[in-house]
Amino acid sequence: MTTSTAERRTESRDWRPTRRRIGDGLLAALAPIAACSVALGALTTWVNSGSAGSPARIAVTEGRVFLPFGDVRDTAAFFRITNTGGADDRLLKVTSSAVGGEATLSRHRMTSGRMAYAQTVDSASVPAGDGLDMSPFGLDVTLRAKPGWRAGDLVPFTLHFEHGGRVEVSAVVVRPGEG
Repeated sequence: MTTSTAERRTESRDWRPTRRRIGDGLLAALAPIAACSVALGALTTWVNSGSAGSPARIAVTEGRVFLPFGDVRDTAAFFRITNTGGADDRLLKVTSSAVGGEATLSRHRMTSGRMAYAQTVDSASVPAGDGLDMSPFGLDVTLRAKPGWRAGDLVPFTLHFEHGGRVEVSAVVVRPGEG
């Protein structure tokens, strides 16, 4: 069945908007508008809460370094790191002018025979809105102490973060098992 050009012109002149056609057209246009409005409202709420695009905000507290025992000069330092920002960050390294040699990030590990060892790590994650608590049973900073350190001495450290930059902090020398 073919229709002539004249018949098609007549049909196009006879086309009239009906309630159903108008309703279907409005509904088709309303769906994307509603979806965009919901997304815009959610983004506005997120931005107003202060989370959108806020950088990492790093604070380092409770620095302590174990006093070496006997002739052993290898020891460990620990810090509490908090990130109140909206973006994750990474601790890349720790340095100190008061340390004989380099300070390295390491993680305490246990073997199946209940032997402990330190595994060097390249960096440590500091999640947004959370933090990182270093401890003798997890992440620490392994270092070589200079002779003459006593309990109560302050040792300067600089913690280097991927996004948060450098944070300078002092750690107090404590005997293992104290503070």
